[in-house]
Amino acid sequence: MPTFSGSITTTGGSEAIRLDKALFRLHPEFRQKAKVRAQVIAPGQALISVIGEAAPEPEEDDPVVGAFLALLENDMKTHPNRIAGISKRLIARATRLTRGRKVSDRERLPENVSF
Repeated sequence: MPTFSGSITTTGGSEAIRLDKALFRLHPEFRQKAKVRAQVIAPGQALISVIGEAAPEPEEDDPVVGAFLALLENDMKTHPNRIAGISKRLIARATRLTRGRKVSDRERLPENVSF
């Protein structure tokens, strides 16, 4: 995945982030005057997304999950030889471990659960 350098500067009465022109050539969705949203996802890490007409905002968009899925997509395209199916043994184990469990997309994990 390409990375782009830049710097933080002042423009008018606002702070601005200047980035390499290569970013805008490779990703025209970040054209001038496009509306963007920046979300801090970790200390020193931000996710910048185009919003509005160019990129309709999905409901309950999770920027961390989106960034992770984009990373996976790029890796799968770059290294398709790494893609492997799940073994029957692993499927059987997962089925055994989850037998009788009922879940809902609306269910929330308790606060004391950590990963």
